[in-house]
Amino acid sequence: MNEYQTSASQYDLFKATGNYNTVAFVEKVLGLVGEAGETADKIKKILRDKDGVIDEHDKVEVTKELGDVLWYVASIARYLDVPLEDVAKMNLEKLESRNKRNLLHGEGDNR
Repeated sequence: MNEYQTSASQYDLFKATGNYNTVAFVEKVLGLVGEAGETADKIKKILRDKDGVIDEHDKVEVTKELGDVLWYVASIARYLDVPLEDVAKMNLEKLESRNKRNLLHGEGDNR
């Protein structure tokens, strides 16, 4: 994960500055939202137009969008000076804790 994060940073048109009130940082957050929306839109069209049947072309197209989402997540983490591997580990630990406490269902991050 960290190797990906480092490699992906070469495609950032801006440079991380540690200041989060910048066009560079906000651009990453907006990019993440945009790419997540594009991913959702592709799935929506598969549901609407193909009765939910995903073919190989659809898988490739959704995978491309997921790659864009991953790039923005890696970039935001880099701007926060957080290794992407730490993001992944923290998420798995959170899910494991919720699972042990039978709290996978529900709302809110701190359940």
